[in-house]
Amino acid sequence: MRGIFKLVSSAGTGYCYFTTENKRAMTEKMQMKKHAPVARKRVVFTDGKSTACGSR
Repeated sequence: MRGIFKLVSSAGTGYCYFTTENKRAMTEKMQMKKHAPVARKRVVFTDGKSTACGSR
């Protein structure tokens, strides 16, 4: 069973990515290091709920 998750920037810029993951295999919060175009650097994105970017 796969779910859609929102990855929110830890830099506080409000930028986010959407991704899917297997809910049964990954029970902890997802963290990925990705490029944040607003901050112009690579930052840690964490699985979270934020109204900063559009929802799916």
